[in-house]
Amino acid sequence: MTSATAGGTAPVPPARTRKSVTGTRKAVAVLFLLPCLVLLGALVVYPIGYSLIRSFLNQSGDGFAGVDNYKALFTDDGIRTALKNNVIWVVFAPTVATALGLVFAVLTERVRWGTAFKLVVFMPMAISMLAAGIIFRLVYDQDPDKGVANAVWVGVHDTFAESSAFPKAHPGRQSPLQAEKGGFITRQAVHAGQSVTLPLVGVAPDKMPGGAKKAVQAPSEPGKVTGTAWQDFTRGKGVGRLGQVDPGELGYVGMRIEAVKDGKVVDSAKVRGDGTFTLSDKADGAQLRLPASNFREPYNGVDWLGPSLVTPAVIGAYVWMWAGFAMVLIAAGLAGVPRELLEAARVDGANEWQVFRRVTVPLLAPVLAVVLVTLMINVLKVFDLVFIIPPGSSQDDANVLALELYRKAFAEDQPGIASAIAVFLLLLVIPVVWFNVRRLRREVRR
Repeated sequence: MTSATAGGTAPVPPARTRKSVTGTRKAVAVLFLLPCLVLLGALVVYPIGYSLIRSFLNQSGDGFAGVDNYKALFTDDGIRTALKNNVIWVVFAPTVATALGLVFAVLTERVRWGTAFKLVVFMPMAISMLAAGIIFRLVYDQDPDKGVANAVWVGVHDTFAESSAFPKAHPGRQSPLQAEKGGFITRQAVHAGQSVTLPLVGVAPDKMPGGAKKAVQAPSEPGKVTGTAWQDFTRGKGVGRLGQVDPGELGYVGMRIEAVKDGKVVDSAKVRGDGTFTLSDKADGAQLRLPASNFREPYNGVDWLGPSLVTPAVIGAYVWMWAGFAMVLIAAGLAGVPRELLEAARVDGANEWQVFRRVTVPLLAPVLAVVLVTLMINVLKVFDLVFIIPPGSSQDDANVLALELYRKAFAEDQPGIASAIAVFLLLLVIPVVWFNVRRLRREVRR
């Protein structure tokens, strides 16, 4: 092709194929991106679009239901409980995990074995949610002999308020004792120089305390009230004598005996290993009382997986797993904090708390935001722990949206409502993702 000029004709160069900014032809770039676009459409775009359409159809999928499925989100009791629990999760779980991660990251900088400590704290991240759920199902077991949480709790409780060794003890037939306010009291007053018998039954021989010895009849002492409190039971028909101390019967060691006169305790004593006890002359004319503390049921700990505590308990398991993740990210951000700023603050007279609050935390704000937003997105989708840890009796109380979606779709065969829950979860996640994208763009501009 030629064109006329003052000096004649000049050839026109052929049009060049347009290239991308990297120098690659756009057609080639599209070919390379095509598999990714196909996968993105098949695995992301199509499921989202199908769920959106399905959420407006009835349960069979052959009729238009309008917004009925979305109305169920706010009228169904199970979904409303799940919504409430999701709010609790979003508020507390990311906050606690991020706060613990921050504390661990700051403190491990000052300890000699900081790397080893970080490894231990981060290790739960290597465990699957399924395994973590099974672990914490055992940790929260009600039986203190199985559940670590209750074993510790019961140990601390019994340190300050020891449980009774005789919770099932009670008077037998023809007993001189009668019930009173959870305990027992003699029907008649006792007098100095008298030996009193206080027979009880109801404790198996193998359940008696280790210090229990063979009971003996307490001898009378002038000016004192003596007596015997023992297990009035001997194995074998017709072997033992009712109301009398027989060979082989054990004393109620450690049981408290109170002398009560006019409603006031005037004296008290503890039963010795052989079942005998001694009260001073103050007990003359008083009634002997075995207070309710002698028969207190053993403390069995806290019902961690009961309706009132099951959600905080599951959140505790989540924090155990994800605090290490927060710690590692925050520690990486902390490594980039200029040390001269921290030293300048200390030189200016700031103490360690002021340095942490006014210098370290503001400088770590971008990293803390990343961790917090990431965990918020994560807890909106939490399913495994809530499905595994709570027992069937309290799983409804621990319900979250992801678990309710699973129930509606597979257990109750309501795919329309399940699709509406999925779309609703997507709408909840979008603002958090949008905030994170904006924050990242601001970081890039800097």
